[in-house]
Amino acid sequence: MTDELYDYVSGHANPNTDQVSEQLAATTSERFGLLSGMNIGQDQGRFLKMLVGLVAARTVVEVGTFTGMSATWMAQGLAPGGRLICFDITDEYLPTARAAWKQAGVADQIEMRIGPAADGLAALPNERHIDLAFIDADKSGYLTYLELLLPRLRVGGVIVVDNVLWSGNVIDPTDESESTVALRQFNDHVAARDDVDAVMLPIGDGITLITPRR
Repeated sequence: MTDELYDYVSGHANPNTDQVSEQLAATTSERFGLLSGMNIGQDQGRFLKMLVGLVAARTVVEVGTFTGMSATWMAQGLAPGGRLICFDITDEYLPTARAAWKQAGVADQIEMRIGPAADGLAALPNERHIDLAFIDADKSGYLTYLELLLPRLRVGGVIVVDNVLWSGNVIDPTDESESTVALRQFNDHVAARDDVDAVMLPIGDGITLITPRR
């Protein structure tokens, strides 16, 4: 997608501006430089917020939070009384995230858990109680996170996986970097499963929606 086309897409959202996410993007860039590229854009944020609302999610899980951009969007789509459980390996970026959550009025709906996400997910109740999950962390861990989330996802729930196109590198045969190889393997694995329905969308850096087959 060209920059011009992205501006057109963003400009035709309703509403087409979000002050909290714009401020958070600016603050993240100022404080963390190139790492700010790990944040999702407004197009993907709006999609996540709408998706949370469409499934009437009351329990949402996020794997990989960084400065809280995606969590800010998803928390705004939660059903009344809903909660968002976030997992991240470090609390380095948490003050930035908490400030944005407070500004957006969603801080009370978000629970942050610091430590290895696989351990945190394994500690969740082993029953189908999650309405939506968003995976956006270390690419080599994607398959592990999927396997831990699927048994805990309610029928009709959805898992959203970010960066599945990886700036197009997943189809570059010369790219054998660890993250690229891990994403290729993950994408092939999901496509070959017979217990889920999955669709890959060219939103942001590519996202895959996965839902258990009924």
